[in-house]
Amino acid sequence: MKWDKPQDVTKFDVVFGPKRIETLLPAMNEIPAEFHEFNNPWQKIVSGWFFSGLNPIPSAKEGIDQNKALAHIASVLGSFEPKHEHKSAGCAYLMSLWFELPKEEVTT
Repeated sequence: MKWDKPQDVTKFDVVFGPKRIETLLPAMNEIPAEFHEFNNPWQKIVSGWFFSGLNPIPSAKEGIDQNKALAHIASVLGSFEPKHEHKSAGCAYLMSLWFELPKEEVTT
């Protein structure tokens, strides 16, 4: 599966966004419907990250390089394309694949 692991990104990608967003972000039709909902716990985490920073940093799942995954998602969030709804749903989906849901999000 293309999204099993985060992709390598450069510091330039993290600051200015990737040259080709489709290499780092699933197409809208690839993102399961639950990640388009703003009450989804992963959507809440992505929204918080976008507006206030990521705190706490969730634990990466086994076999996932946490720094690589965080850089991958940060580069998507920093991109000027595509629309915000696509970025937030896609990042929520990717985070669900690569990170453990923080306990405080499980109970809300």
